[in-house]
Amino acid sequence: MIKKPASLLLAVVLAAFALPTVAQAPAAGAGSSSYTGGAATPPASAATAAAPGASGLTVAPPQSPSPAAAAGPGAAVPSPQAPNAQAPTVANTRPDPALGEQKYTAVCAACHGAGGNSGTPANPKLSQQHPEYIVKQLQEFKSGKRPNPIMQGFAAQLTEQDMKNISAYLGTQKAKPGFAKDKELVSLGEKIYRGGLQNRQLPACAGCHSPNGAGIPAQYARLSGQHADYTASQLVAFREGIRKNSPQMSQIASKLNDREIRAVADYIAGLR
Repeated sequence: MIKKPASLLLAVVLAAFALPTVAQAPAAGAGSSSYTGGAATPPASAATAAAPGASGLTVAPPQSPSPAAAAGPGAAVPSPQAPNAQAPTVANTRPDPALGEQKYTAVCAACHGAGGNSGTPANPKLSQQHPEYIVKQLQEFKSGKRPNPIMQGFAAQLTEQDMKNISAYLGTQKAKPGFAKDKELVSLGEKIYRGGLQNRQLPACAGCHSPNGAGIPAQYARLSGQHADYTASQLVAFREGIRKNSPQMSQIASKLNDREIRAVADYIAGLR
């Protein structure tokens, strides 16, 4: 057996005791822990530094949960969008006869009489007239398509809803009957109204305005019982090109002379 020197044995023993001391030494840079209610708070540098994994690859520190992650029981729930402070206003397009009566009384009754039963021969009766026809005439007075300085001034005061309301009110009013006055012309007026004048290709008035003058809603005006003076003035206006808001009536009126116009107007006044 070879004897080893005592100095070599001493070096081996000292090396054996030194190895565990190195393995158990704390990691470099680890500072003292601060007390926060019992939990040790790692220093800021340690929280963000990447730690080496078992394979030697760098492992990124865990990420904090993103706002899009599922909310826990205590998470705040976003409040729904607050409703508008005021709901949008919806225009009232449905005719209101009660409001129409109020507006008619204030603006129209002085000339067209209570309930649309005008007592003035120059001013038309409006009672029981088709609402669509009245709305159309008021719109055209206002725009100037049917020229009349007096009516344009009054129509300018009315909104579209006013026109609908007034027309709805007048459509519910009972018209008072009129009378034919010229016995010599009434037979001619009846002939033209009911049969037209074939030799001049003049159609019968009854074809559009009906045999009793009731007209056709939304298409042709009601004529029954209308003042003869007013009807005659409108036929002349159509014939002379003063009133241009109905090409059909302009064409028809152009084929009538003054006597025929008076005859038709008088006959219409007595229709019931």
